[in-house]
Amino acid sequence: MLTALSILVAVSAALHISAEYGGRRAHVYVFKPLTVAFIIGIALWSEPSVYKYLILAGLLFSLMGDVFLMLPKDSFIAGLVSFLIAHLFYIAAFTIDGAATGRPSWLAAAALLIYGGVMLRLLFPFLGKMKIPVIIYMLAILLMVWQAANRCVNTETSDGFLAFAGATLFAASDSFLAWNRFRRSFRSAQFLILSTYFAAQWLIALSVALRP
Repeated sequence: MLTALSILVAVSAALHISAEYGGRRAHVYVFKPLTVAFIIGIALWSEPSVYKYLILAGLLFSLMGDVFLMLPKDSFIAGLVSFLIAHLFYIAAFTIDGAATGRPSWLAAAALLIYGGVMLRLLFPFLGKMKIPVIIYMLAILLMVWQAANRCVNTETSDGFLAFAGATLFAASDSFLAWNRFRRSFRSAQFLILSTYFAAQWLIALSVALRP
């Protein structure tokens, strides 16, 4: 079942990316939420646990954010808030399920702070009134990646690695999105943003399904 759902995720994601470049808005409205719905199905394919329900909450708020961001009317702030809440659920999931039980990875923290500082330095002059919201969001996603890294190191499990890989790709997706929106738009932006985003959510959902 997980294999079938994963194939559906890949096909739906490819159709969505194709629709973005082809300007087929009706297909975008169908395949973007459908891809995340298939990913939610992967997370549902697991035993009940606090981790599962926190990740599902994060996926549902991500779905809400997707809907806001693809609307014809600019609902960027609403989308940003939805994804911020999703990250808070992911942070809680990674913390409760292993990140808080061992020593934190200060090396990962340093690397993430350097990366965040460089990105903020490059984007800051172009953010305008979005400076505070973007800083808050950036801190949340960096904390999410750090907690995923801590959980991966402390648990030494395959699902911990999947979650960390997913969190890292999520940060990459948001970086592409921020650069394209605020600094300079580029042709391959949608492919990079969406491919890393869907892969991130898929890996995070797999961390639930494959959790011992």
